[in-house]
Amino acid sequence: MKIPLSQPDITKKERDAVLGVLKTPNLALGPKLKEFEQNMAKFAGRKYAIATNSGTSGLHLAIKALGVKKGDEIITSPFSFIASANCALFEQAKPIFVDIDPDTLNIDPLKIEKAVTKNTKAMVIIDIFGHTVDWKPIFKIAKKYKLKIIEDSCEAIGAEYKGKRCGSFGDISTFAFYPNKQMTTGEGGIILTDDEKIANYCRALTNQGRKIEKGQWLNHSYLGYNYRMSDINASLGVAQLSRIKEILRKRDRVAKLYNKKLKNVKGVTLPYVAPYAKMSWFVYVIQVAGTKKYRDNIMNKLREQGVSCSNYFQCIHLQPLYKNPRRFVPQNLVSCFARNKKMFGYKRGDFPIAEEISDKTIALPFYNNLTEKNIDYVVKNLKKCL
Repeated sequence: MKIPLSQPDITKKERDAVLGVLKTPNLALGPKLKEFEQNMAKFAGRKYAIATNSGTSGLHLAIKALGVKKGDEIITSPFSFIASANCALFEQAKPIFVDIDPDTLNIDPLKIEKAVTKNTKAMVIIDIFGHTVDWKPIFKIAKKYKLKIIEDSCEAIGAEYKGKRCGSFGDISTFAFYPNKQMTTGEGGIILTDDEKIANYCRALTNQGRKIEKGQWLNHSYLGYNYRMSDINASLGVAQLSRIKEILRKRDRVAKLYNKKLKNVKGVTLPYVAPYAKMSWFVYVIQVAGTKKYRDNIMNKLREQGVSCSNYFQCIHLQPLYKNPRRFVPQNLVSCFARNKKMFGYKRGDFPIAEEISDKTIALPFYNNLTEKNIDYVVKNLKKCL
């Protein structure tokens, strides 16, 4: 068998939606974009939604909209996709890492306060793998130190914290819609907020800094970007969002099958779900007992049998960019952080829990229409490899 790691769930409804847009003159900045934004705002319980061409773009604009600037510090997790830290670098701010909780794999709220300094401006709080963070202590810290919250729910659409949906907690929140996500727009993301001023600013920045006013198309008020989502992508998003309950049920079915079939496999730790969380399954990540080399050997053997897999995630602070920035980033960024020895030049041991988890993780094939037959094949070969 050849089993991919992920696969989007595209039906006739999505294909018809895209073809419908292609039959109109409105391929960008048209009615489907507006419809998608309105539907996403309603889904997340927000007043405003601004679609972007990626989740990374959304995070970048969230940083800018909160006024983060050179020398500011942004607290975040080292165990995440790299965009959640790089969004600070885009504005020459400093990502300050805090180690993770060994169960939820999210940032550990009990360790955040020690990382707060006079330069701390905000926190980028990630709902890793679709598991919401414990928001109660996060809010206490934010209030105590007057910190803004960017809710990175790029992996967690449909997840809930104590009955309330992710995407509704931060001053600014983001979702992402890459093809391996729960729902997809091909490429795309969205910014969510209840602040009209933030919403208007982000909308302008997605569109080359334009304040959209009648007869003022070429009037540029800010230094902006082309971070727009097209109506083609938005139409795919409208169709996918209309199926979100079905999509989440499908993913929950696959996760439960994996849980059942791997429950008593020695040397395998299954994903943890906290009592306060309703999981929105982005990926299915297990941990194997042993060394990083042992884990890597297992993944190689699985791939030889046609089972796609990956290590989710490699710690951000151990990525080449963060270990040796002089080779990989512009000189102005390096000089900007020259006085902060903890900014770059990280080494193993700096965030031991994140590193230990990272060395053990294996993301198994996971997508909506993964069959039980394929799951059995994955489990059988995993047991053999172990």
